[in-house]
Amino acid sequence: MTPNYAASVRGVPIPKERVAAFLNADGAASFRGAGNCATSHNDAAPARRHRQQRRWATQIVVIHELALRTCAERGLAPPDDILPMHLLTIPETDVADLGSIVAAALAHSPAARALLAALEREQEVPETAVRDYYDRNPDRFLTPDALRRGADPYTDPSDIQPYEQVRDAIARELRHAAARRAFFDWLDGARADVEYAEGHEHPGDPTHQDHEHRH
Repeated sequence: MTPNYAASVRGVPIPKERVAAFLNADGAASFRGAGNCATSHNDAAPARRHRQQRRWATQIVVIHELALRTCAERGLAPPDDILPMHLLTIPETDVADLGSIVAAALAHSPAARALLAALEREQEVPETAVRDYYDRNPDRFLTPDALRRGADPYTDPSDIQPYEQVRDAIARELRHAAARRAFFDWLDGARADVEYAEGHEHPGDPTHQDHEHRH
């Protein structure tokens, strides 16, 4: 008998209706907006595309559920436990950096965003790492005048903004990147507690016929 759930987390089922509700509201639009990041089969048959949409949407709903549980375990202010049904814009840079699944999960799930914010607050960036980033990337810190002139960042040190002026911005960027890595580490571990029903596997799972490795 085919189970009436899309996935289960530690034995607790996630109904197929939650995945269908997400797709019927905003999920299909998000999937299309992700373009090749979601699937490389742009001209896929409708049935095949629908299966990939369903698998993709299952991942969003599962990540939301995992994040809800982790927020509760951490004592974070509990976000609304119902997946928002209004579309939030997913920046193309996030899709490129995170993959369409994680980018969409963060866009749609307040629990995932709350967890990411908590992880970012926990990151400690050593001063040596901030300084090293500054020293290795002078092209990123050219003064406005040097940019207008197309100056070579490795020629005249006066063309580079002083470390003290950009130090805090660098630290924020490194902390943000570290939080995203921590989020991926958390997700890798949390997914170990998930079992998927047939037809709801990860889009990149090579065990199903229509798997798509690219995210």
